[in-house]
Amino acid sequence: MKEYVGSRLVKSQELNHHGTLFAGRTAEWFVESAFIAAASTIGEPKNVVCLNIHGLLFKHPVNNGDIVKFTSRVVHLGRTSIVVYTKMETEISGTKPVEGFITFISVDDDGNKIPHGLVLDETDDEEELTLRELAKNLK
Repeated sequence: MKEYVGSRLVKSQELNHHGTLFAGRTAEWFVESAFIAAASTIGEPKNVVCLNIHGLLFKHPVNNGDIVKFTSRVVHLGRTSIVVYTKMETEISGTKPVEGFITFISVDDDGNKIPHGLVLDETDDEEELTLRELAKNLK
């Protein structure tokens, strides 16, 4: 599936009491990046809501002045669900501080689940296949 990429500059107002990127701000940017992938795939942002952030694990701190890149792609489609894999990488050092999956649901104007009618494209990319397999086993 198509990848959606966005970058952010970590500024002093995004820092926690340790002087590193606040986890809440990271989660906000993470969900926003995944939402962009889900909404762009469905084609109508108002018909997408977040259902589950699956085990967001923070592996490395991110410092003031770092430039971070978020890369998101749809890796699983249920009848109404859209699972997006997102990773955050630091542009300069290349570390991957955060990665994970988020499940979104396709809804109508009243917030009721509706089938989205989408299917994943065919791929032989090993990384993509691994992510798709991991996404199938999420609870």
